[in-house]
Amino acid sequence: MHPAGTSSCQRADKAGLTAPGGGHAEPVDRDYDLIVIGGGAAGLAAAQAGAAARARTLLVAEGEIGGECTFTGCVPSKTLIEAAARGAAFTEATAEVRRAVATIAATETPAVLSRRGIEVLRGRAAFRSPREITVDGSVLRARGFVVATGSRPAVPPVSGLAGVPYLTNENVFDLTCLPASLAILGAGAVGCELAQAFARLGSQVTLIEAAPRLLPAAEPAVAEVLSQVFAAEGITVRTGSAVETISSIPNGSGCLLRLHDSAEVAAAKLLVAAGRTPNTPDLGLASAGIRLDGRGALVVDRTLATTARGVYAAGDVTGQIMLVSGATHEGHVAAVNAVTNGETRKVAHAWVPTGSFTDPEYGAIGMREQECRDAGIDYETAVIWCEDLTRAIIDDRTAGFCKLIADRGTHKFLGAHIVGERAVETVQMMATIMAGGLTVEQVADLELAFPTYSAIILMAARDLKYKLDPEYASLHQSGMVGSPASKALS
Repeated sequence: MHPAGTSSCQRADKAGLTAPGGGHAEPVDRDYDLIVIGGGAAGLAAAQAGAAARARTLLVAEGEIGGECTFTGCVPSKTLIEAAARGAAFTEATAEVRRAVATIAATETPAVLSRRGIEVLRGRAAFRSPREITVDGSVLRARGFVVATGSRPAVPPVSGLAGVPYLTNENVFDLTCLPASLAILGAGAVGCELAQAFARLGSQVTLIEAAPRLLPAAEPAVAEVLSQVFAAEGITVRTGSAVETISSIPNGSGCLLRLHDSAEVAAAKLLVAAGRTPNTPDLGLASAGIRLDGRGALVVDRTLATTARGVYAAGDVTGQIMLVSGATHEGHVAAVNAVTNGETRKVAHAWVPTGSFTDPEYGAIGMREQECRDAGIDYETAVIWCEDLTRAIIDDRTAGFCKLIADRGTHKFLGAHIVGERAVETVQMMATIMAGGLTVEQVADLELAFPTYSAIILMAARDLKYKLDPEYASLHQSGMVGSPASKALS
């Protein structure tokens, strides 16, 4: 690595060498070891990794530093969810959202980043070669780049949608008054979270999902629990319902959704929560030789290298793991590889916990039962219901369960699916267990604090231990061991 201010790029410019494509190089305004394009979670992680490696690092951000997570994603949504759960009024809840966003944003300002050795430039970046970008007329060069431009809300191809005003996560938190009714298109994590939050704030919510159940990527039993909770809270759920057309109501009071079964849903506001799509337009990718896949994501290998030498990508723009946890991990790996050219760091995304911050929460890691069956794996499961968990009984938070899936041959865990209070926190324990390769027996022999929510993992592991032990298998089948035994042992 070249010391700051003495990179090979700078020496080449001062010597008046020719540009890669032939001809005399145009003046280059500034040179860096690393330029990161995008100021969200992945971009911030990449810039901080570059600065930590003592690389001269520039972060180019078109939008606010902090990106989607800080301003339109995790921070505002989870703040709204918590405020609604406490019974706050809409105005109080939105005030809390603004406070939380401002507090987090204050830790990510250009001044703060400068103290960490990161230079910040606001503007739109576009490649003009694999080694050069332009930002609002300035030409900047670097030995390595990390593209971390994130994603934007996906807009489904529904007839009439473009002709009606609709909300996404990018503007729903800007509402100044609570809508009397809200239709939500998409029942993934974002759709379910905001459906429950707005229902608790006082909106009449209708949640529409084309798939047969809520949270289509989750275990089916998860959807069953949440469907019961949502029904009890007055949320109308229409699964297996494709929207055919959307139109504005003539008096300007909202929109009308016509479903495939001729049913109609009228709502004052429409929220589209149909997933994300990578942000790649207007980046000049062709000029750098950077290819996209069929989804519009940057093509990367396991080192996060793109098809242009020296250019890496991280976060949602890669289309791999569209989570903040994945973005920050990828940002670090991409930056290290970009400034060292070692390409020794690889991303596997082997054990990544996911979750939904509904009430009750849902957390998952690893394989679902159907995936195990499809793969021909001989597996065993154990399910412990929260009504048998002491801490859940104490707190009167007994909705939900913990399902663990283990390989019958190796006795290692294949997956975990948890619904209940603090499920997203609890499932992270399984991430450590699975990353460490612990067996069912090793987990069953742990001594965890009591009474806790994470003890449900211990209870399920002890059930699995008995099921996988030939001496106990017949007794388990007869009902002599199982949940009561595991509860007694916890």
